[in-house]
Amino acid sequence: MNQMDKNAPLFGLVLAGGASTRMQRDKAALAYAGKPQLLRACELLQAVCAQTFISVRADQTDDPVRAALPQIVDRPGGHGPIAGIHAAQAQHPQAAWLILACDLPYLDGETLAHLIAQRDPVRLATAYRSSHDGMPEPLCAIYEPHGHAALVGYIEGGGRCPRKFLMGADVSLLAQPKPRALDNINTVAEYDEATRSFSEAAAGERSIQVRYHAILREQAGRSEEHLNTAAATPAALFEELRARHPFALGREQLRVAVNAEFAEWSAPLRDGDVVVFIPPVAGG
Repeated sequence: MNQMDKNAPLFGLVLAGGASTRMQRDKAALAYAGKPQLLRACELLQAVCAQTFISVRADQTDDPVRAALPQIVDRPGGHGPIAGIHAAQAQHPQAAWLILACDLPYLDGETLAHLIAQRDPVRLATAYRSSHDGMPEPLCAIYEPHGHAALVGYIEGGGRCPRKFLMGADVSLLAQPKPRALDNINTVAEYDEATRSFSEAAAGERSIQVRYHAILREQAGRSEEHLNTAAATPAALFEELRARHPFALGREQLRVAVNAEFAEWSAPLRDGDVVVFIPPVAGG
């Protein structure tokens, strides 16, 4: 790394070239807060980057959602998110790139500001650790100019996964300040849950009673608590509580009950509900 890398401008790139196979419709065009998610992601980047672009396939350049935005087109033969990152670095090699997926509706400016404040230009990249599995989050990360050669070498060696690239690179990894900020939306069910969550959050907070058992009671330091929350589902509530308490168990290891009946993690919460997170019988 040379001195120019330390002073590299920060450009933004929203990855919008996916086929959205599982969603069955274009994820970039989905609206969560009154505007397409692609536009919202661009606005988040425009607030913190010197220039912002979207990554597209060659057959998407005239798409109505994408046509009016500055574009970087994937190079021939490129596939997936890593192709977008490669094309951006090749087109503007002097820049560091803040890369975002276009399917992160929970992402906010505070999370991006924290990432930028903790940027380490000596490393090849700065990224968050996933709040779910601890692995690098490659699609909300800053890639430095001097890391381009390593990325090219990875691709030429047959690599296609940006997460695996970061796992093998010299990367600064940060804890997420908001555990759910990088939850992506890939399926119709996830989209329905997210839109319901945003809608109910806009309607105001609700009063919830939470009860803990076994290991969760020990880690929370209490058997129950009352709180006012904008969380619209048990899943969102658990992630909110996980940010406060040192829970060792993930959501996939628990069951949830609402008002004394087993419930889905995506079930809507209402004012006055009693929620119980139930650990394994052996206590984890």
